[in-house]
Amino acid sequence: MARLILDTSVLIESERSSKQLDRLIADEDDVAIAAITAAELLVGVELADAKRRADRAAFVQSVLETVPVEDYDLSVARVHAGLLAHTRQSGTPRGAHDLVIAATAAARDRVVVSADESAFRGLPGVAVRDLTP
Repeated sequence: MARLILDTSVLIESERSSKQLDRLIADEDDVAIAAITAAELLVGVELADAKRRADRAAFVQSVLETVPVEDYDLSVARVHAGLLAHTRQSGTPRGAHDLVIAATAAARDRVVVSADESAFRGLPGVAVRDLTP
């Protein structure tokens, strides 16, 4: 059993086709998302055009009802601070939300599953599983 945290990119891919996600996640895996991922999904609903909004809202609601959300608490904030310092010192910028997801994963001893592995590669204490074939 693996402890996984799904990056937003993975959930977007899953909305389009669940086959890729099924390839990476076993039935017995412990899967969660970061609180910032919930926010990103909800923004996607808010920004969807009228044609896609209902379907996107239903997908996001399904995710939020079935996948536990890991809180941003003090332990995540401590790891986040370390990752922010690391990226600034190394001169390798990362997306703000990606760092929160990475910090949540590291603080909760989870592996990030992402369709954009490069966003997490080289971050200390962060393990990543790439969604791409």
